[in-house]
Amino acid sequence: MITLNQKKMETFERQAKTAPAQEIAFYLQEHLGQKITAYLSGLKDPKIVGQWAKGRGKPRDLARFRMACAYEAALMLVSAYGDETARSWFFGTNTRLDDEAPAARLRHVKDPQDLRYIVPAARAFVGVAA
Repeated sequence: MITLNQKKMETFERQAKTAPAQEIAFYLQEHLGQKITAYLSGLKDPKIVGQWAKGRGKPRDLARFRMACAYEAALMLVSAYGDETARSWFFGTNTRLDDEAPAARLRHVKDPQDLRYIVPAARAFVGVAA
């Protein structure tokens, strides 16, 4: 099992909280794909993600929060296992999320508080204690 150290995890958390939406959209688009990023963000049109990644427009608050949560999880997953495993993790059922896929939880959430288990689930997957 690959594990990430606590310092790296703190860096990922800081990045997710402080990175501009453009940087987050670009990273997610590059590592997960534009369609997946749109899905996670709650968007119908994947082209909007491309626009955000180019600095043209900004996401609304809930979409921004969804992306920041996905970004922190993706930073961990991509760092530990690479893009393909990260994409798979987002769409696999997860016992820490009541057998719901993280992508579905991100897309359909109305209250940002309901996303509080996404990052801990990613941490558990990469072998970091919460």
